[in-house]
Amino acid sequence: MQEYETLREMVESASDDVAKAAGGNKAAGTRVRKAMQEVKEAAQTVRKKILEVRSVEH
Repeated sequence: MQEYETLREMVESASDDVAKAAGGNKAAGTRVRKAMQEVKEAAQTVRKKILEVRSVEH
């Protein structure tokens, strides 16, 4: 499922900034918060796709 792969890639791409933010880098923290908002939206898309697949199968 492409939506899930996109979500995985988004999380992976934020990992460097997460480490920097944990070290106290405020700009990295801002980037992580923005990325997590995008991850939240992508996760919602994955949820909707899963429900669509489930409803088609039944």
